[in-house]
Amino acid sequence: MVINDFVRQQLETRRERLRDTLTERSGHPAHLHALLHEVDSALDRVANGSYGICEACHDEIETDRLICDPLVRFCLDHLSRQERDALERDLELAANVQKGLLPPCTLERDGWHICYHYEPAGVVSGDYCDVIDAGRRGLYFMVGDVSGKGVAASMLMAHLHATFRALIQAGIDLKCLLEHASRVFAESTLPNQYATIVCGRALPDGSLEISNAGHPAPLLTRDGSVVAVDGANLPMGMFLNEEYSVTKLSLARGEVLVVYSDGVSEATDSLNTEYGAERLRNIIGEHRSKKPVDLLAALCDDLAAFRFNCRKADDATLFVLARTGDANASVLN
Repeated sequence: MVINDFVRQQLETRRERLRDTLTERSGHPAHLHALLHEVDSALDRVANGSYGICEACHDEIETDRLICDPLVRFCLDHLSRQERDALERDLELAANVQKGLLPPCTLERDGWHICYHYEPAGVVSGDYCDVIDAGRRGLYFMVGDVSGKGVAASMLMAHLHATFRALIQAGIDLKCLLEHASRVFAESTLPNQYATIVCGRALPDGSLEISNAGHPAPLLTRDGSVVAVDGANLPMGMFLNEEYSVTKLSLARGEVLVVYSDGVSEATDSLNTEYGAERLRNIIGEHRSKKPVDLLAALCDDLAAFRFNCRKADDATLFVLARTGDANASVLN
C-alpha cells in the first residue's frame, strides 16, 4: 500500500508534466502521447488493484524494478529480448558507477591501516562502504547496509554516499553527522526504506569515535580477546528526529576493529547453517596478530570455504581498521 501510494503520487506528477509539455509544444510528438497513455494505464492499474502484477504470468513484479520504473508491466521472466538486453546494459552501467564510488582498497594514514572486502550478491550491491580523509579532523569511515536488494538498493547506497560526503565537508561532529544524515535519508526515501550503518572517526592520537545505527556490532581485538563494541541505535531513516549516541575508544598499537555486514554473519552453508558472529569472532582471534591485509584475507578465505558451492543470498562486506602506531605513514593505494 505504501509503495502504491508513492507510485500514484509520482505518476500523477509525471502526467501533469507530460500534459503541460504537450500543451506548450507544437506538433504533439507521438512518443509523448504514447508515454502519457502508459502513465494513464499505470494509474488505472493502481486504482483497480492490479498494479505490480505481471500481465503474462500474474505473479508480482520485482519491487525494486517498480521503484526504478513505475511503468513496467512484466516481471523479469517475461521481458522481451530487447528489454532484457536494455536491462543488462543498465545493470552494467549501475555496477560501474557503484565501483567508482568505492574508496581505495587500502589506506594508511596517521598510524591507521584500513582495508576492506566488498562483495555484491548480484551485479549491484546495497552495502555501503566509504573512507574519507578529512585531514586534521581524522579519517571518517562508514560501513552500512540499506534495505532491499538490487538496483533500488544500489540507488539508496549512492544516496548515502553523497549525503555523508557532503555533510563531512561541513565539519560537524559525529553525533550531528548521523542525525543530519538520518533526517535527509528519511525525508527522501519511502517509509519502508532504512539503512543500518556504523560510522566512525579515527584520529592521529589513536582515539576512535564510533556510532552504530542498527548495524551488527563491530568486533575489537583487545587484551588477547575479541569483544563486541556496544552502543547500538535505531537504523537511519526510520524517524525524522532520531538521536544517536557515540562511543569513544582509544586503540593501542596492534589493536584491530572489524566491521561487517549481515551478509557475512547470515551467510549459510549447504546445510542452511548460518556462519554467525561467533565464528567470525573466533577467526579474528586466531589471526589478530597478522597484518591487516592478511587478517582480511583469512576472514574472506574462511567465509568462502564455509559457503562453498552455495548461492550468495546477500551482499557481504568486511572492513578492517587497525592501529599500526606509525603516525608517519602517509600512503594511499
